[in-house]
Amino acid sequence: MASRMGLIGCLIVVVALLNGATTQVTAAVEYQVGDSLGWAVPPNTSYYSTWASSKTFFPGDKLTFNVTNGTHTVAMVSEAEYNACTKVTSFFELQPSVSFAYTLETASTYYIICTISNHCEQGQKISFKVESTGLPPNSASSLSVSALFVVLTTTAISFLTYF
Repeated sequence: MASRMGLIGCLIVVVALLNGATTQVTAAVEYQVGDSLGWAVPPNTSYYSTWASSKTFFPGDKLTFNVTNGTHTVAMVSEAEYNACTKVTSFFELQPSVSFAYTLETASTYYIICTISNHCEQGQKISFKVESTGLPPNSASSLSVSALFVVLTTTAISFLTYF
């Protein structure tokens, strides 16, 4: 009986660990665009594309645009407007010490520019893809963990029923 109780305790720990491993996949993430630089004219024209390329975005994630100096805008534009740094009339204007948060709603490619002066031409623009709500690209291990969870649970129930 004591070994059976020990087995049950071990199974509870395994189930709890596996449950934690499978639920981490769906949590929304908040990103500060540009990290410590914030939303500003960057030191080089590839700064924001490099920043975005190291992230995987999903619907529900939030982007926060922080401004530490100067006036900047956040304008959602088309790909053509992004490439040409077209000055659009619909945007959010930000002053120093002000931030703007935007929650990514759908899987799509987003294009955002600053419309002030030549900021966009200097690299203050970002494009990125938001993946679908499915599992992240590297989630094969999550599927394996889920399958293992089912197998272990079924085995445990069968074992406990038998003994």
